[in-house]
Amino acid sequence: MNILGHVTVLPQLPSKLKGLEALSKNLYWTWSQEARQLFRELDPAVWEACGHSPVTLLRDIPQSKLDEAAQDKAYVKQLKEVLKDFEVYQDSAGWFGTAYKGKKHLYAYFCAEYGWHEAVALYSGGLGILAGDHTKAASDLGVPLVGVGLWYPEGYFHQQVKADGQQTAVYNRKHASEMPFTPATKDGEELRVSVTLQGREVSLRGLEVKVGCVSVYLLDTDVPENEPQDRDLLKRLYGGDQRTRVSQEIILGVGGVRFLRALGLEPTSWHMNEGHSAFMALERCRELVETGLDFASAKEAVSANTVFTVHTPVAAGNDAFPFDLISSFFRDYWERLGLDERRFFDLARHDLGWGDVFSMPALALRFSSARNGVAKLHGETSRRIWNDLWEGVPTEEVPIGHITNGVHYATWVDEQIQELAAQELPEDYLERLDDKEMWQSALNIDDNELWQVRKSIKARSVRFLRRRLLRQLERHGATPSELREAEHLFDPNALTIGFARRFATYKRATLIFRDLDRLERILNKPDTPVQLVFSGKAHPADEPGQALIRKIQTLSKEPRFKGKILFVEDYDMAVGRALTRGTDVWLNNPRRPLEASGTSGQKASMNGLLNLSILDGWWPEGYDGTNGWAIGGGDTIAEAEGSDPDNEHIDAADADALYTLLETEVAPLYYERNESDVPVAWLRRSKDAIFSITPRFNASRMVKDYVTTYYAPASERGLALSKSKFKNAKALAKWRGEVDANWSDVYLSAKPLTHGPAHTSDTLTFEALLNPQDLSDTEIRVEVVYGPEDENLNSNLHHAEMTLAETYQDGSRRYVAEFKPELNGRLAYGVRAYPVNEAIASVFDVRAVRWA
Repeated sequence: MNILGHVTVLPQLPSKLKGLEALSKNLYWTWSQEARQLFRELDPAVWEACGHSPVTLLRDIPQSKLDEAAQDKAYVKQLKEVLKDFEVYQDSAGWFGTAYKGKKHLYAYFCAEYGWHEAVALYSGGLGILAGDHTKAASDLGVPLVGVGLWYPEGYFHQQVKADGQQTAVYNRKHASEMPFTPATKDGEELRVSVTLQGREVSLRGLEVKVGCVSVYLLDTDVPENEPQDRDLLKRLYGGDQRTRVSQEIILGVGGVRFLRALGLEPTSWHMNEGHSAFMALERCRELVETGLDFASAKEAVSANTVFTVHTPVAAGNDAFPFDLISSFFRDYWERLGLDERRFFDLARHDLGWGDVFSMPALALRFSSARNGVAKLHGETSRRIWNDLWEGVPTEEVPIGHITNGVHYATWVDEQIQELAAQELPEDYLERLDDKEMWQSALNIDDNELWQVRKSIKARSVRFLRRRLLRQLERHGATPSELREAEHLFDPNALTIGFARRFATYKRATLIFRDLDRLERILNKPDTPVQLVFSGKAHPADEPGQALIRKIQTLSKEPRFKGKILFVEDYDMAVGRALTRGTDVWLNNPRRPLEASGTSGQKASMNGLLNLSILDGWWPEGYDGTNGWAIGGGDTIAEAEGSDPDNEHIDAADADALYTLLETEVAPLYYERNESDVPVAWLRRSKDAIFSITPRFNASRMVKDYVTTYYAPASERGLALSKSKFKNAKALAKWRGEVDANWSDVYLSAKPLTHGPAHTSDTLTFEALLNPQDLSDTEIRVEVVYGPEDENLNSNLHHAEMTLAETYQDGSRRYVAEFKPELNGRLAYGVRAYPVNEAIASVFDVRAVRWA
């Protein structure tokens, strides 16, 4: 046939089923079991074939199936109940409405990727899944959040693994009409804004995604007025070269601000989730400068209400660009900020060890007043990595805090586990997920019931894994006998260990294969058999990561490991749910401290799995000795003595610790059964995992922490600096300018202690002399800092403020401190001075510290 064109013919929704269309366009269905069930029941075969996408289902389902459902009274009744629940959910004020009643706040959340569901594949890994869970939890809590992201028609790649283990990247293009998106409009027309990319004007539209009560706007360049190369700029997530990456990040940061303005939205706080969106801060400065504010004042106003979350715990792993590339994009832009080229580059200048670059995280850190890592250990690591941006500030005091990641309970916890927990918890438990005392009741779950539920979930997972494997084998041209064998692969009664994540080398996916003979004995021990299931993608340009996949696939075919090791291709949220629900042990063995958070282990614990993990990411906060196992003693790369470039001795020690735990604790405990064949001791740990992890590591707790610690205070700071035509921002900029101009001339000296050893009951007396030069009217704090002996004075710091004792004619001032030390042992001490201003969130953001 000579094809003239294409047309989409949609089935007609009967009037009784009209509510399905609204449900399909709101991602509420991704965490509502009842809503998903409605779509699944319409046609299970089409539901599976379309990848669990309600929009696609309602496009492809036969009309007869819809007509049949409309005549089914029970189905129509169920639909009405779900729609009523959805309406109640949307009308609820939530936690925010009670805790911040009357506050006219709006929080903007910028992220380059979002992971809401496998049918809306705009994620590559943990960053996107976190962003998806963040927006879902914000909706649950009634937090006034608006998200900004990008629409990638080809998303991230789909992974096919050949028989020899070679990874192949496959891209499938989707049209926005296939997604639960609605084009943002104004006056009946699609809304447009534009950005300039190397002299070209590129138009952007926005696709609104409703995530419960939260709207996220995905920017799209695939519009008729753009040139073909610009329509393809957002074709793939993290695709293309550095020029493409800069273009994407300008669209996200600069275009995102412009789009929110075009919508008439005025956020009171702005959150950059990763450095990808850091250009957002520059665009907001440009807005203010072009209204007549000087750049210094604009920077104060913008920084005051900007929040930045650090992710990658390796400075070199963050986005950084050569200056000549940045110049080609921003040559006209810096003039609009009132800057020249050098001053513009200085905003993001950072030395990665081989020279200065334009660093996106450095830009974000300099233009934010609230910053955080995503776990306690990650916060510590981030302070160490970025310490050089705060010269003279001990690592411990670098103003980067932490909010430990959490996961969205209703999305990641199996319905059967939820039902079991609900039997022991109050009716409103979903609104009190972070109530630790309430979760104590989870320990009362009946052992037999929990064991039956765990077996049921595991059986489902095994069926899922077999279907995935059959699909792989069919593509590999497997023989009929091999296909029949695969139908019985994997024993649902054997202890099953899951490992699924990005195949970056620092995550050490193959650590468990370090001693193959020892592993063989563990897996094949007759009375305590163990099996391993892996899944994960390596970036198409990451050859070492792909080599790990090949190694696992090759080992899985060795006779001694056949049926004991499985690699599941195309890791996505569906695979993630199956493995974090349906295995028994969750393995995580990165090189500490390179795991930022690692939320998959949180999902596993909430489902009753036991974590077997290095003390990295979130696990040092979660592990209590009874809810899983810790591999090794918590050594880090930075702390290890005599480490070689490959950290060989750390890998060897961690592998040995892993094998020992499997041999002596994990496998024996799993197979220790009572007369009813129930592993009571194992289930005690399983219940402890549910009880101890769920209230502390759910996304509701996480978002509450962001609101109370960062969003709300940042909003108030921003509002304070913007009053009276930014009068306070101008005053703060003027004050900071005076400090910058004169601080190098400030002189501070102090007398060291001269007497011998002191006791904790003794009073120590310090004196210091400060000459503030022309800063005599600036408030300066002088203090003694002391802690355990360390030439850099970097840990367990204590402070004693010095008071002004005398002012001399030349303007110099004598300060005195008398105090009893709060520590004993050999202590190091120093005396420092720094300017303070109540309008600045952290005193060290003035970046002016003078040590005596």
